[in-house]
Amino acid sequence: MYVARAQGRGAVQDHVALAEIELCGDLIIAASAADEERLSADRIDEVLRVAGGAGGDEEEPPEPR
Repeated sequence: MYVARAQGRGAVQDHVALAEIELCGDLIIAASAADEERLSADRIDEVLRVAGGAGGDEEEPPEPR
């Protein structure tokens, strides 16, 4: 995580990095609690709160600019 020192205002947190760390922690917890050797793609989507799961009929996300 990148924490920059702002002049006179204290530390600034990288909220994207913190969110990614939380998601990784959720995956680690799910993997350690799973009975099977690997998590399925559907289970990973469930843990990460991704709508539609693998092979859903949803639209593709827009291309990055």
